[in-house]
Amino acid sequence: MKKILWALIAVNVIFFAVMKSGIFEGHPDAPVLAAINADKITLTITAPSVPVAVSEPVAISAVLAVSEPVLPAPVAAIVATRSCFEWGEFTGAELDKAAAALNKIVPGDKLSQREVDRVIGFWVYIAPLKDNGAVIQKLAQLKARGVTDFFVVQEAGEWQNAISLGLFKTREAAQSFIEGLRKKGVNSAKMGERSSKSKTVIFVFDGLDVKMSAKLAVLQKEFAASELKSVSCH
Repeated sequence: MKKILWALIAVNVIFFAVMKSGIFEGHPDAPVLAAINADKITLTITAPSVPVAVSEPVAISAVLAVSEPVLPAPVAAIVATRSCFEWGEFTGAELDKAAAALNKIVPGDKLSQREVDRVIGFWVYIAPLKDNGAVIQKLAQLKARGVTDFFVVQEAGEWQNAISLGLFKTREAAQSFIEGLRKKGVNSAKMGERSSKSKTVIFVFDGLDVKMSAKLAVLQKEFAASELKSVSCH
């Protein structure tokens, strides 16, 4: 056993001496261990060439929420500048002249007209009384309060036994007269419009743009007695 032990020791000593001598350096078959820097390693992963299943296309309308339409800025600006007017009142030759002029500057779908009773003034009155006895009593009251200018409507109809106290061209004048009567203690007087049997025409304009509105304003000056007013668009 001692011989075997000494033999193994001798072999190890010889092997160690050979390794220290560098006899295997530069040999092409000698293993070379290179230092590895972990921070310089690049890991490349290649995806497997497995076909991917494509699902059925989804309709956009099912994904996107439906919102209110938004007008482009130029269109919104045009809509915001559209205006509506009424122009009147016209009868006879003036009506024909105005209609002919409007046909040249306003499209038919933006123009209409309506008829109204022609107001020729305003009157202040006391509503119809039930009989002649009531009329006589009311006239006595008026005289006692200093009102002597009146007229009793005797014509059969809805205004029979009404008492007219005055006729006026303007609403303001009629209203001022009523205020004077109240100061005298006459509180039953009213104001009403006096209309003629003939009708007048008012032109109605819906959604005119800036250019047409300007032309209409110029045309209105040719009819001094007419009134052009802005109204709400429907």
